[in-house]
Amino acid sequence: MNDTPSLPDGYEISTDPDRLDVDRVHRWLSTDAYWATGRPREKQERAIAGSLNFGVYEAVSGEQVAYARVITDRATFAWLCDVYVDPSVRGKNVGTAMVAAVREQLRPCGLRRILLATLDAHGVYKKVGFRELAQPEIWMALEFE
Repeated sequence: MNDTPSLPDGYEISTDPDRLDVDRVHRWLSTDAYWATGRPREKQERAIAGSLNFGVYEAVSGEQVAYARVITDRATFAWLCDVYVDPSVRGKNVGTAMVAAVREQLRPCGLRRILLATLDAHGVYKKVGFRELAQPEIWMALEFE
């Protein structure tokens, strides 16, 4: 896909980890994200430290309104995770534009694929080129209790 959805006016994307509102990101994920409910703050901080982070901010106030992180070797593979858009800006194209920015940031790396898992946002990801796995039967997971 070559068309990149853009953020609405008044918002900007940054990959600067120092700009993240870690308190807000932790609150969003640990209290309102089905995949991270109850995640301890220390674990969230380690996840941020080991990832490529994306934040969307209101341009005037600097308030963070969305977050995503990517785990990648920047050569062959990436995992997009912890994508969260504040309820106050959902439906304004913020999430789609952020995921498109992730795609464009990683495009020059020559990755073979970017994976993600979602229960309820398939439409958002399809807009920027994600598709169901062609051969899900070849994928496996090792899960710790």
